[in-house]
Amino acid sequence: MSRVERLARRVDDFQQRHRPLAFIYGVIKKFGDDKAGSLAALLVYYAVLSLFPLLLILVTVLGLVAGSDPGIEQQILNSALKQFPVIGEQLRSNVHALERGSGLGLAIGLLWLVWSSVGISQAGQHAMAEVWNIRGIRRPGYWARLARSGLFIVLLATFLVVTTGLAWVASYPTHGLDYAWRVGGGLVSAVANVATYLVAFRVLTPGGVKLRQLIPGAVAGGLAWTVLQTVGGYLMARYVRDATPVYGFFAIILGLIAWIYLGAQTTLYCAELNVVLARRWWPRGLVQPPLTRADKQVLVALAKEEERFKDQEVEVRFAEPTPRPPHGGD
Repeated sequence: MSRVERLARRVDDFQQRHRPLAFIYGVIKKFGDDKAGSLAALLVYYAVLSLFPLLLILVTVLGLVAGSDPGIEQQILNSALKQFPVIGEQLRSNVHALERGSGLGLAIGLLWLVWSSVGISQAGQHAMAEVWNIRGIRRPGYWARLARSGLFIVLLATFLVVTTGLAWVASYPTHGLDYAWRVGGGLVSAVANVATYLVAFRVLTPGGVKLRQLIPGAVAGGLAWTVLQTVGGYLMARYVRDATPVYGFFAIILGLIAWIYLGAQTTLYCAELNVVLARRWWPRGLVQPPLTRADKQVLVALAKEEERFKDQEVEVRFAEPTPRPPHGGD
């Protein structure tokens, strides 16, 4: 055994004997087993396609509701763009260009939004089925997935309305109570984010998974998204607000993709947390052989995913590890 392997086995033994480290590594390992990075990229693709039609509809509807009072429209728009703190300033400067030809634009935006929202919902359902290692034969059919997509679109609209309303209320002057008002608004926003994550997990996850198994990841996801919004707001105020037009153009594109990808990866890590916690899939081995109990259970679940027909059954067997030859042997 080389020194590198000996050191790796010592690290592996240490993480397996310490439950918090074993659990964290189990979540990271499961994320890699499911190729969740590719699943996150697919979510980002549809999310980017749906963002600008959503803003188009938001601006058009605000113009109809606010009527002749542009101040109300601007306040609500600013509150909505706080959901994208890293790029919100650039979006605020350019989004009104979407209003030109608002009638035709609204119709096109609605059709595009429905298509992209169905796409992100289908991708989300596929991601949750992969994360929970649902066998192919047990996954929902086309019409069931389409119905869940409708629920997910309603969830997206509700989330935008609720969070925009909370941000709008939090922006009111409080005459000396600004700090307490902001803290209270942050707590309420965190609760709303946790609730949104829980409902989203329930809508996107196949019915065989119990609601209580989704709560830990929803709490982690809601709190993580709240932190991301706060940190993003700080970065925007410090680095992006005074950017040049050329830099601002790249910031709005790269910032948009990076921000959504970070949110997608965080969401999938939180979903993996639910799975590992519910099935007690830790500790995982850092070096093989031997395989731990959790390693074998994950490998069996990954293989069983490939069952597509009722008369198909995938069996998994593990051979006993070959004894290691003595030092210096062939």
